[in-house]
This record gives sequence, structure tokens and C-alpha cells, in this order.
Amino acid sequence: MDFTRESGVLLHPTSLPGKYGIGEIGPEAYRFIDQLENMGQRLWQILPHGPTSYGDSPYQSLSTFAGNHLLISFDQLVKDKFLNPARLKKFPEFPADSVDYGPVIDARMDVLRSVCRTFERNASEHRKRAYQRFCKQEAHWLDDYALFYSLKDAHDLRPWTEWPEELALRDPAALEKARNKYHTAIRNVKIMQFLFDQQWRKLRNYAHRKGVRLVGDIPIFVAHDSADVWANPELYFLDSKGEPLLIAGVPPDYFSATGQRWGNPLYRWDIHQHTGYTWWIRRIQKIFEMVDIVRIDHFRGFEAYWEIPAHEKTAMNGRWVEGPGEDIFDAMIKAIGPLPIIAEDLGVITEGVEALRDKYHFPGMRILQFAFGNDSKASDYRPESYPPNCVVYTGTHDNDTTVGWFWSEAGEGSTRTQEEIEKERHTILEYVGTDGSEIHWDLIAVACKSNANTAVYPLQDLLGLGSEARMNVPGVEGGNWRWRFRWDQLSPEIMQRMYDITHWAGRIR
Repeated sequence: MDFTRESGVLLHPTSLPGKYGIGEIGPEAYRFIDQLENMGQRLWQILPHGPTSYGDSPYQSLSTFAGNHLLISFDQLVKDKFLNPARLKKFPEFPADSVDYGPVIDARMDVLRSVCRTFERNASEHRKRAYQRFCKQEAHWLDDYALFYSLKDAHDLRPWTEWPEELALRDPAALEKARNKYHTAIRNVKIMQFLFDQQWRKLRNYAHRKGVRLVGDIPIFVAHDSADVWANPELYFLDSKGEPLLIAGVPPDYFSATGQRWGNPLYRWDIHQHTGYTWWIRRIQKIFEMVDIVRIDHFRGFEAYWEIPAHEKTAMNGRWVEGPGEDIFDAMIKAIGPLPIIAEDLGVITEGVEALRDKYHFPGMRILQFAFGNDSKASDYRPESYPPNCVVYTGTHDNDTTVGWFWSEAGEGSTRTQEEIEKERHTILEYVGTDGSEIHWDLIAVACKSNANTAVYPLQDLLGLGSEARMNVPGVEGGNWRWRFRWDQLSPEIMQRMYDITHWAGRIR
């Protein structure tokens, strides 16, 4: 479907300010929505909002249906009388500009477990009934997820294939015994999911009242160590022990001589088709209950995906395999209706991928950081080539910030020589007609005035921050997803300038 002419900001909730170690969906999120409104922005784009595990990546979630309980607002829990404010006086102090995940998770889980212990005592009769309705309505994923999470916690967070075989392979008697043994832990997981759900829906309603829509994100593939795979092994290529037989990735290209071996188990699309894509329909229905627009990461995998035998150490020895194509989207639309989807169509995209995207009028993506290089695809990312039905970004969560990227130098891990960098920098300056001292504003303005119906800017670019504020470095395991901003960084001058650019470009209704 075609989008209207508007713009927004990319910021994951973990990056919001706050007193409790990580961004939350409480007062600071409401304040951010207010500031979006003040800047004339109508979209708030986030990353996948599911519960994370080892590595803290939102793209390797423990469940594609569940919410990240670490985002639950403590202030909202106090307001709703689920949490005694005295409990927070002993909460540790953490850095204001980054997330120290290990200690933060421990401290926050202590608080959340105490909330769960007293939930029945503190909840009103209305809330208790709402909780029971939630558990019943969401049972198709919540029961398995709560058991999975409890078992994972009981087994020192090890992957499910390392649990005792009867639990890993879901022996009915063993599962029933586990449900009894871990009854309290299972109940706690369900309570946390209920609290997340209530807070998120309240936040979304507030955003709508302010004229702001939420843009969510899901990866096409799910993590192997997830409730999704553990509870539905028949939907994936797994061996008799539950280990992947075939995994996802991308073939060798300009950026990697050996390709990328992601490790996600591949779908058995024949089984999905036989079930009428029931699991996928439920997945899409669930995320559209939480957000208004969805970006699908690695959209090209619906047309064809790179299949790698799991025993291979790299992605080199794989092959392209035809995906479900139109069949899955026809089934979704029949069940749900029109799909406001953004197709992440970056990388090597074929005519078949473009045809699939265009048949359903899904806008694709354009990244300004890709528009000035020496490769043959650079011209496709130039604003003058944009169709109206696309989304332009100055950069994404996987890119360096605009300032960091523009002033980067060749060095270890760089895919560009210093000569190539200097040439690209010269091309950019000629294009924008400035000296580059405010390159972030230059490219924000270029994106905003482009022909693309939708423009999105990472908050780091509005703030003019360098590489220290980068959200993720692909291929690097540690230190990602940690950045947080401070309110003093988002000055009245920045907000006014953003409003003025947006108004000038005709993106304010």
C-alpha cells in the first residue's frame, strides 16, 4: 500500500533516557512522543521489540510473539500500585548514556520478580480479569513461551538443544511434569507479558492521540534458540535432536569473501503452505496489534533465500532456493486485509524480488549512505531516482551514524581504501553544496525534500553524534545495542530546525 508524505525518527526504546539502566515504555517514551509531535514527525520507528538473549540483539529474540519485559516501566508499575516506590530506592545506579546489559538485567529482574510475587495481592479485580483474558487470548503462543523461558532459566540459560532430551524434544509427560515443577516461574512470565502488553497498548494509544504511528520490525527468520522453533519443530529443517539441518545467510559478495552465515534455521515452506500459513498469519496479526507499520528484514527471502548446510563453516557452499512468493502474502491479505509493510530490499535484489514487492505496493528502502560510492548500485540510492512509494533513511541501525560515516578513515575492518573514502566524501560535498561541517543536517534535508513518500532519520543523526553512538556493527558480537541518549542532547534548537526542514519539505499535514 502507498504511504502518505511524512517523516519520522528511528529510536529503539532501549535507547530512551531513564533512571533504571535501560529505556522503558513509561514517562520518557511519552515525552519522546511529545517531542516527535513538536518536531512535526509522524512516525516512531523501532527495532524488534521481543525478549533478547545472548548478545542482546533484538534480531535474535526468544519469541517473535512476546514483548521484551526489560522495557516494562517501573514508574508505571508504581502508578498502577504494582510496585512500592520504596523498592526502587535501593536500585543501583547505571550509566546514563549506555546499557550495561548483564548487571541491568539482574537488577531489573529482581524488581520484576517482586512485582510478580505480589501481583494477586495488588491487582484490582478488573486487572485480574484482564490478566485472565490475556492468558486465554494469547494461549496459542504464551503457554509455550512461558514454559520455554522458565526451562531456559532453570538450565542456566543454555540453548534448548542442551536440555535433557525429554524436554528438548517435548515429551508430553516430561512437559507436564515441568509445568507443575515450574508453576510459579511460568506464572511470573505470563504476568510480565501481561504488564508489557498493557503498558505498550497504552503508549500506542497515546501516540495515536498525538498523531504519531509506530513502525515495528520483524526479521524474516527466527532464532534457533527460541520458543518459536522449540514449540514448532515441524516448521523448520531440524535433525532428530532439534539441531538445524539447513540455515540462513547470504552468499559471498563485495563486503564478504565468504558470505554471511547467520545460523537461523530455515523454514519448511511446504509445511507452512499445507497449514495455510497459520503460524505466519498469527505472527503478522500479533505485530499489527502492537504497531501500525511493519518493516520486514530480509524481504528478499520470500522470493528466494540462500540455503546453507548447517555443517558448513561459511556461507560459500550454499544455493538459492525459491521462497513462498505471492502465495504467503495472498494468504495473509485474505486473513488480515491490507498490509502496511516496508520491504527491506537492500543488497543484491533481483527482478523477481522487485516484482513481488511491487505487486503488493510495499515501499522498499533507500539508504543515503549508499548513494555516493563507486559501486554500480550507488545511483539507485540517489534521491533523484526514488519512486514516491519508498522509504529513505540517512542510515539504519546497522550503519555508522552519518557524522561517523562521513569522517571515517580507512583502517582495520574497512571495506574502502582511503582514496575511495576521499573520493566519496568529495562527491557528497559536491552533491549537497556545503563544506560538510553539518553533514548530518545536509543529508537529513536531502532525504526530507526527496520524492520518497516516507523519510526516517536515526535520532543519532538529528543529534549530530559520531561513531560512539552507533547502535550495531554487523559481525561484531560484543558491545552492540547499548547506546542511549540524554534529554539535554535534544535541544530546542534541534527540534525547531527539524520542524522547519519538515515543514519546508511538505511533510507536515
